[in-house]
Amino acid sequence: MTHATAPRSTSAAIRSVAPTFLVSDIAATVDWYVANLGFELAGTHPAQPPYVFASMMRGPAEIMLLDLAGYGKPYLRWQRPVGLWDAYIRVDGVTALYETLDGKPFVQMPLTHQPYHDWEFEVRDPNGYVLVFGGSP
Repeated sequence: MTHATAPRSTSAAIRSVAPTFLVSDIAATVDWYVANLGFELAGTHPAQPPYVFASMMRGPAEIMLLDLAGYGKPYLRWQRPVGLWDAYIRVDGVTALYETLDGKPFVQMPLTHQPYHDWEFEVRDPNGYVLVFGGSP
């Protein structure tokens, strides 16, 4: 394995990262995120369905969707029963968010105080992607 050297200092600053999920129906996925998790549609291509790309935002958090007809995300939880996440979303006031979702069938793990001091809960979207919402209460 080769070791990279640290990059030289520049004026460029990384601002964020956006997970990108492959899905077979972008419009239905956007509708689910809007209705259940409070995301807003930020952009699509093309402008009307069927979309090949969409971006959704909730505050500064962004999730991108790419179309792949017939795609089904493999279910791997049997290989790693805990900590199998597709996105970790840091939240101030995670308890308040959890209270709006408590009891919903897509909540995979209830609000839990972790040994590393974060409070977290997991949501599984209709495509099988697992989002962890974590942070301070």
